[in-house]
Parts: sequence; C-alpha cells; structure tokens
Amino acid sequence: MEKSPPHTVLPKCPTGIKGLDEITRGGLPLGRPTLLCGAAGCGKTLMAMEFIVRGATEFNEPGVYMCFEETAQELTQNVRSLGFDLDALVEQKKLVMSYVRVERSEIEETGEYDLEGLFIRLGHAIDTIGAKRVVLDTIESLFAGLSNTAILRAELRRLFHWLKEKKVTAIITGERGDATLTRQGLEEYVSDCVIMLDHRVTEQLTTRRLRVVKYRGSAHGTNEYPFLIDENGIDVLPISSLGLQHAISDERFPSGIPELDAMLGGNGFYRGSSILLSGTAGTGKTTVASTFLEAACRRGERSMYFSFEESMGQTIRNMHSVGLDLQPAVDQKLLQFHATRPTEHGLEMHLATMFRQIRDFKPRNVVLDPATSLLTQGNQNDVRSMMMRMLDHMKGQGITCFLTVLNTGGGPLEQSDVGISSLIDTWLLVRDIELNGERNRAMYILKSRGMAHSNQIREFLLTSQGVRLRETYLGPQGVLTGSSRMVQEMKDNADTVARQQEVERKKRELERERALMETRIVALKTEFEAKADVLQRSIHEIESLEQRAAKDRQQMAESRKAAASGADTQQGRKK
Repeated sequence: MEKSPPHTVLPKCPTGIKGLDEITRGGLPLGRPTLLCGAAGCGKTLMAMEFIVRGATEFNEPGVYMCFEETAQELTQNVRSLGFDLDALVEQKKLVMSYVRVERSEIEETGEYDLEGLFIRLGHAIDTIGAKRVVLDTIESLFAGLSNTAILRAELRRLFHWLKEKKVTAIITGERGDATLTRQGLEEYVSDCVIMLDHRVTEQLTTRRLRVVKYRGSAHGTNEYPFLIDENGIDVLPISSLGLQHAISDERFPSGIPELDAMLGGNGFYRGSSILLSGTAGTGKTTVASTFLEAACRRGERSMYFSFEESMGQTIRNMHSVGLDLQPAVDQKLLQFHATRPTEHGLEMHLATMFRQIRDFKPRNVVLDPATSLLTQGNQNDVRSMMMRMLDHMKGQGITCFLTVLNTGGGPLEQSDVGISSLIDTWLLVRDIELNGERNRAMYILKSRGMAHSNQIREFLLTSQGVRLRETYLGPQGVLTGSSRMVQEMKDNADTVARQQEVERKKRELERERALMETRIVALKTEFEAKADVLQRSIHEIESLEQRAAKDRQQMAESRKAAASGADTQQGRKK
C-alpha cells in the first residue's frame, strides 16, 4: 500500500501589516499575485505601499513599486506622513520606484498589442535589486488604452502568469466595478488571493473595512474587518476571529473599596475578569470606576480610561471632591485617558481605535464609562456584538475590564440596556432608594462567578475620603438609608439607652434589697446570738443545778448507807 504524500502548508509571505497577517493566517501567498480592489479613497495605494516598505525594512525583502497614476516623487511625498522614507530605501537599493505613463491617445491598438515592454522594464527592476515583492498600482491605468476585450483578457492572464514565473509576491491594485470586484471582472478570477477594501458612510459616519474574498489553498478569516489609517500606517483589527480559548487566572486583587472586597469574600476581583457596574444617573458609577483605577495605579499597574461623556480634565477635577487624585498616575504614565464623543466614529471604528490604543499602551486594567453611550451609534444587537468582541479581546490579553452602564429610569434595574449582563463575570448594581423625601445610594452584588459573595444591600457614601459602604441597617420598613437611617438609629439608640437605664435601676433596686436583707440578716443574727446567750446561760444554770442535785443525792445516799451500817454494829454488840 502506497503512503499518502505528506501534507504541505501553502508558503506565505508576511505583510508586516498589523492584523492582516492574522486574518490571512500568515500573510499573502508566496510567489503568487494578490488582487487588492476597492473604490477610490479606500486605502489601496497605502496598503500596497506598506506591504513593500515592511518587506524591505522588516523582512529584508527588496521590492519594486510600479505606479501608473502618480509619479514616484508624488508618491514619496504622500507616504512621508506615514513615516515611510522611500528615498532612503531607494539609496539602500531595497526599493525601486518606477512610474509608467499610459496615455490612450498615444497607444496604437493592433491585434499584436502586448505588454512585452512592461515585462522587460519590470523584469530589469526586479533583477537589479533582487526584488521579492512587486506592486502594480493600478491595473486599470495600465489597460486604459485597450478597448478590445479579448486582447485585454489575454494580456491580463499573461501578466499574472509572468509574475508567477518570476516567483515574486505581487499585489495588483484595481478599482471596483459596478457589478464586479474590478472594472474588467477578470482579475479576481486569475488572482490567487483577492482582498476587497471598502470605505462606507453610514449615518454620516465613515468606516473602512477589509474582507478576504478568496484565498486559494489556505484557510482565512471570512468576515469584514475594520481598519485604520493613521501616522503609523494600516492597522487591521481581526475582531471577529476571537473565541473562548483565553487563559484564566486565579489571582485576586482589591477593588479599592475595602468594604466591597469584604462583600466579595475578602479578596476582591479575579485578574482578567469582566466587571459591570450598572445604575441610574447620579448613583456614583464614574466615582467607583475611578476608585478602581486609582487603586490599580497605586499598585503600579498600567490602566486605561475610555470616557464617552467627560474629558480627562473634568474627570480628574471631579474626583478631587471624593479624595481621589488621578493626576500623579497620569504624570507617571500609569494611567492614560481617551475621551471621545460616541458620535465621532461608528461602532466598528470605536472598537478598532480602542484595540489599537490598548495594544500600544498594554494596560492591565481598562474602564469603559459608560458603555451605553455607544447605543447612539447602533441598536442593542450591534452594541452587544461590539462589546462581546471587546470583552473577548480583553480576556484573551488577561486585561481586567470594568464597564459602567446607565440604566434608564423606570426600567428594570437587573437588566443592562446594552444586553451584555450574561457575558459579565461580576455584576455590581447601584440604585437609588427613595424614602422620606430623600434619594440615597445603595449597592449590592447581583452575581460574581467563581466566588462566594454577600447578598446584602449596602448603603454607600461619597465622602471626602472616598467611597464608603456601610453595614446594612434594617428597620420596620426594610433597608434604611440617609436621614431615615439616622432617625431610626437615634430611636434605636434612645431605646437602648432607656433599656440600659432600666437595667441600671433594677440593679440599684436589687442592691438596695440585698443591703436591706443583709441588714436584716445582721439584726436577726445579733438577736439570735443574744437569745442564744440567754438560753446558753439558762442551760448552764440548769445543768449546774442538776449537777448539784445529783451530788446531794449521792451524799444523802452515802449518809444513809453509813447510818445503816452503824445500826447493824450496835445490834451485834447487844447480842
């Protein structure tokens, strides 16, 4: 029986573009052409250029960039804002920039028209520096002078086949057609890999997205992925590839509120867990979140604060009122604020931006305050999907995520408006308790996975020394807070004092009775002793009289005996 040939993995060429290599499971097909298509302004040229630059600078793979729309000087100047110094790469012979001018009016189309001249020029550039990577930008300009479809299709196939023979990893950019991925509708079929870029506008918000349409011989991410273009180049976020394979930690750390730690079994939260704090407006959610971050920074842990309602300065100023000073942590670069309005980006762009900032700063703790602000950018399902991706990403990185959620008034408190409660490890709920014309704050733990926790509702106060949770105080009407608690405490204290006074009175009365009884006992004892003395004397006198009478009787008996003896003697003499 013949053995089956060993399984071989398709060789790949890493792009160096953040996120793209993860989606493509290692990069573009090595030595094969890849089609990069999309409408104007979607970022085709920049992505292709970064592919060339990263190859030259990070993988020691020289490249050739052949453009048909912009001159080499214009392109060099345009990408300088991304930190790409093309002139230096050209001097180091790691890059060849070639501009080919194509004018339809100058082309004489014949049945023998071909791209032989292009192949010669491109082949010379490849051989000059030993290029491993090639970019042709854009293919529509190259074939602008052709109207014969048969010739165009033949030359397209010939071009792609020629690139494969040169064994270079190539990117060909193409403009999107009306009903096809490209203008000609053929490039996507002859390419080994097709990546489509999209720049869409939804409710006046723009989002760039990427999708791998096909990839011959390799598995790849099939969803749409948002990507950013900034001063660092292209940044693709593979947010849909996340799963539930993240590692867990048994480490526990304090929350910054000692009483809350006691309610959580005495050890606080799990490292890398997700924490949700929900409640209505004004219940102190931001203060609790800031306390959490301040405690983390005091432990030397890098933390990040995403705020959707307040600026960094406003948050720092407001926290001074509860004794929290976040400015030192900011100065020491332990705490980083990112404040933005939800309306600035779409949901995907918000998520992509947060991922990038988290990746760059590498925090151990992250706060989103409040997550419900994102509802303005999508419905509940969209926000829930975004938050699920965010939480999965955090857990995958071992980052502890603290989210605040604003519950709408009149709705059920034990339900978050963003619908993510089932994804949360620890859920804290803060609520207002209205009693006797007052609104006071209370907190309880709705759930905390993997740990024993308190089921009490505790009043919590925002004091000048920070957040404090008070022991549960029950009255006739249930849990009491605020002035109702104070009144009940005063009443209970008064009752306690009254009971103590009654006890003291009873004790004094008992002492008086004891003293009176002891006095009576002393008097009776004295009387008893006096009577006993009299009786003892009487007894002694009686005993003395008895002794004397006995003695007299004895003497009388002896005298009688003597008299009897004398009479007998006299009688004997007479005889």
